[in-house]
Amino acid sequence: MSISIIRALPADAETLVRVQVAAFHYDSVLYPGVELGGPPGYDSVDEMLEKIQQDETYKIMDGETCVGGLVAFKRDNEHYHLDVIFLDPAAQNRGIGTLAMQFLEQTYPASMWTLDTPAWAVRNQHFYEKFGFVKLHEFVHDDGTPLIAYERRAATP
Repeated sequence: MSISIIRALPADAETLVRVQVAAFHYDSVLYPGVELGGPPGYDSVDEMLEKIQQDETYKIMDGETCVGGLVAFKRDNEHYHLDVIFLDPAAQNRGIGTLAMQFLEQTYPASMWTLDTPAWAVRNQHFYEKFGFVKLHEFVHDDGTPLIAYERRAATP
């Protein structure tokens, strides 16, 4: 396993969308009753191109193969939001997500990180809580998806 995390370029948009669709569709296998789908725009190359141009968008590579991606953006000087992190189902449970989270922490030191994840995505919740994220509240997205808002604050010296 030779994992690298590289800034995404517009030429990567179609590949990132293909992997993202596979990752989010796999949720319907993991969680009975969850329909195929994902966050708004998860299956749109145009949306991914916009994220590549406006946000901190990376592809996660295993050798020459794209196995995932992540998108984060700055809310203010000390606050970043993890918009999405995704891995091809075949690349899950190999420590790659942990490497991606460590990459974010090292690349974007912030006093606060936030993210949202589906309320039914128990694996995601466990993953984020392992990195010190704390559940703030539950809410329903405009598209009807029940979400949990998480945050992690840096320890004060």
